[in-house]
Amino acid sequence: MPETHPRIAPLEPPYAEATGEMLRRWMPPGADREPLELFRTLAVHDELFSRMRPLGAGILGRGRVAPLLREIVIHRTSALTGAEYEWGVHAVSFGTPLGLTDAQLVSTVHGGADDGNWSPTEAAVFRLADELHTTSRLSRELFDELSRHFADDQILELAITAGWYHTIAYVIGTAGVRPEPWAATFPPAPAPAPISAPVSAEAER
Repeated sequence: MPETHPRIAPLEPPYAEATGEMLRRWMPPGADREPLELFRTLAVHDELFSRMRPLGAGILGRGRVAPLLREIVIHRTSALTGAEYEWGVHAVSFGTPLGLTDAQLVSTVHGGADDGNWSPTEAAVFRLADELHTTSRLSRELFDELSRHFADDQILELAITAGWYHTIAYVIGTAGVRPEPWAATFPPAPAPAPISAPVSAEAER
């Protein structure tokens, strides 16, 4: 369940000049929202906050992997780690605008790589998120599959993206970061398909 009161309180305005500038840099250009509660929580440790930004910004703004594929890894990793906060922010800010369908968003929470919602390349990065979450390594079979779609530097970037969002999930789960009021929440699980009643031999005649 989402926290109603944070365990580690995020910074509130008015901010120190350097903190306010860093918060502005973390937000997308032209954003008309207040700095995210996650960012304001990270800013409690100003030195770590400043060191974390280059990697986070690099993943989102200067990556070598197509943004839609990046978002599959982020959404799936956030779902696997129970980070509804991060999943919901990305669903609104990145996933839907980049073209993830409602069915694909549901799949990142309740589905799987082979549920019919993903192309072969998309399914491979979905499986990367699953395997790294479960075992912290990639099977030889999946690495070979990824190598058919990506260069080595891109595979490294995908792995680092999954790891980064594990770190973010740890922060959310430790600090009790509260949901953003505008963000999405995890979708409900799809209803199971109805089970057809067996046809009696009498009915078949």
